[in-house]
Amino acid sequence: MIEGFTALYIFMLSAFTGYEVISRVPVILHTPLMSGSNFVHGIVLVGAMVAMGHAHGPLELVIAFIGVMLAAGNAVGGYVVTERMLEMFKSSKRGS
Repeated sequence: MIEGFTALYIFMLSAFTGYEVISRVPVILHTPLMSGSNFVHGIVLVGAMVAMGHAHGPLELVIAFIGVMLAAGNAVGGYVVTERMLEMFKSSKRGS
């Protein structure tokens, strides 16, 4: 297993890299990027559930449960945002 400071370093490095990559995406590509990231959110949810399955003790179980809840909320929120963005591109049909 990864030790504490190494895991923290990897987390900070990935957060910085993710921020830099996302901030440079043109506006026109945000909808495809969101739909692609929803796939990644699903994988994060599965990983959180696996971590919860391997938890030993009440503290680890609580932290894993919080991780599952946050990952599930992130996945659902991503789909809601993508749906709202796609609604903006639909043409409005006016009845005569």
